[in-house]
Amino acid sequence: MKELELYLHIPFCERKCAYCDFFSAPADLPVRISYIKKLQEEIAYYGAQYGEYQVSSIFFGGGTPTILEGYQLAAILETVKEHFNITTDAEITVECNPGTLTAGKAEKLVQAGFNRLSMGLQSADDRELQLLGRIHNFAQFLESYDLARKAGFRNINVDLMSALPGQTLKSWQDTLQKVTALRPEHISAYSLIIEEGTPFYERFAEDERIREEGGHPRLLPEEDVERQMDELTETFLQIKGYERYEISNYAKSGKECRHNLGYWDRVEYLGIGAGSSSLIKGERFDHIRDRKAYIEKIRNGEPILIDREILSVESQMEEFMYLGLRKIEGVSRTDFQNYFGKNVDDVYGEILDKLEEEQLLEFSGDRIRLTHRGMDVSNCVLAEFLF
Repeated sequence: MKELELYLHIPFCERKCAYCDFFSAPADLPVRISYIKKLQEEIAYYGAQYGEYQVSSIFFGGGTPTILEGYQLAAILETVKEHFNITTDAEITVECNPGTLTAGKAEKLVQAGFNRLSMGLQSADDRELQLLGRIHNFAQFLESYDLARKAGFRNINVDLMSALPGQTLKSWQDTLQKVTALRPEHISAYSLIIEEGTPFYERFAEDERIREEGGHPRLLPEEDVERQMDELTETFLQIKGYERYEISNYAKSGKECRHNLGYWDRVEYLGIGAGSSSLIKGERFDHIRDRKAYIEKIRNGEPILIDREILSVESQMEEFMYLGLRKIEGVSRTDFQNYFGKNVDDVYGEILDKLEEEQLLEFSGDRIRLTHRGMDVSNCVLAEFLF
């Protein structure tokens, strides 16, 4: 059977964080109940459509999935199991914000079959957490982490964020030290990106304008400090036993996120729920980004898909390169040949030679991968592979 990954979007949160541009917002209980019911109907529909697939990973993302009750998340997962072929060793992840987890909820999740928890800490510094607009402090994270371990979670990821306003190299190292002391199996360490349409964008765009006019100092870390943070992250986590396997992800041996690896390797994935995205049978499509419209359209039997696109060979080649090169091991020349029937050098030869000369790419046997310098400017490097 063909391999498929499932993503289920839970677009609810207690309140929006200042930096967040994900499709999520607070909602009252009736909206949550209606959404869950329609989500389950969509799961049943797609299960009948894609019966030839076997699901290797399931990811509940948001928003904050754990804002729902444990029995609600268990019911959604049970619906998935009823309508899809699930491998016996499937990785089943649920995202969790500290402060939304109770002992009973954690136990219910484990009993239901969730075997991986992804916790959004971001920082161990309470001042930084407050600035980000997070709903928790570090003590509440520690409490949630302890509840998860006691409930039986043996595979936990912790999300961290660097280059925050006012953050220093010392405070970032302190966060890394406190988190690694807990020995989670996986750590995702991202740099803050100021996204348009967020409160952070409005605030820091104005701050940058004032700074350029001779006003107050820059609130975001300078580029050289951000680069030092990136270097510290890799060095520190490696010492603590975490191997970097993707630009922003580190794991203990054998604990790499299979769902994310599948995405970077272009395994087919099906998104379910408002705002989700899919790539399946050569077609990319998105779900409507409106919870009320999503509920009403499913109720009325109306289409909920938008932006449908049959991917050209060129688009697939682009994705093969700019997604695959995010992995530390890079991409395989043989895999490119097998996928597309063409030699990668015949398609990207000039770009590969240029990036190697600039010491942004390196070649090792069958593999093409980013150098350390290439990872520092990965967005610019990966953009080179767009036709």
